[in-house]
Formats: sequence, structure tokens, C-alpha cells
Amino acid sequence: MFKQILVPVDGSATSLAAIDKAAGLARAFGSKVTAIFVIDPYPFTGVGADFAYGQDQYLNAARAEAGAAIEAANARLSAAGVAVDTKVVESHAVWRGVLEAADAVGADLIVMGSHGRRGLEKLVLGSVAQSVLSHTRINTLVVRDDVD
Repeated sequence: MFKQILVPVDGSATSLAAIDKAAGLARAFGSKVTAIFVIDPYPFTGVGADFAYGQDQYLNAARAEAGAAIEAANARLSAAGVAVDTKVVESHAVWRGVLEAADAVGADLIVMGSHGRRGLEKLVLGSVAQSVLSHTRINTLVVRDDVD
């Protein structure tokens, strides 16, 4: 039913749960899996030498975080007996990076976690899952992190 599954990861317990769901689906349908981590290369604006140094520090930290999350996804999917391709994607919005990666790999299913933010936290931090759902025509399975 699904030939190519895309799993965006961020290193959280919720994304690990999404990886587990994707692994089960991949085994059931013989699907290929691609795990991605999206980095926003320019999350803030500014000018001058302090900005350049701050941005360099940010990108180094983001790449390290991406590497750890991708490695965890790779290990978890491999342990489940699922072959995985991994990518670190740069995009100015995480949801856009997810959709661009889905198009690039020909995904017919996106499996992603949602942290279940509510209220002010959702307003301030937004919801990547909600944005993906609002802008995609690809089947999307959202794995919920219960925060109650």
C-alpha cells in the first residue's frame, strides 16, 4: 500500500514513537523508509560580527543535534529490520522542509510525531504537524505525545 515512508525526526521521545510506527508499517507493506531532520539555517536576523559568530554556533549545534537524531532513527529502524535512508535537510520552516523532502523522495506516507502543545505554548512555538497537515496532500499519520 505504501512504497515510500518519510519520517521527520527531532530526537524527542515522540519522534521515536513515530519511528516505531513507521517501522511496523514498513515491515507490513515492504516500504522504504527515509528519516529526515530539518534545520532552519537562518532562524534569526541580525548584522555584524556577533551575528555571524552566533549563527555559526547555532549551525554547529543544530548539525550536532541533527546527527544524533538521525543516528538514533537509523539505529532504531535497523534494529527493527527496516532499511532506512537518512537525510539532514535545510529549510526556512521545518514544515516546508518536511514537504520538500517528501516530494524529493516520492513519499506516499508521512509518519510524524506531535508534541501535543496547547494554549500559549502552541501559539508561540507553533505546530509542525499541524502545518504539514494543512499543506500536504500526502497521507500523514500523526503519532501523538500525550501531555495530560
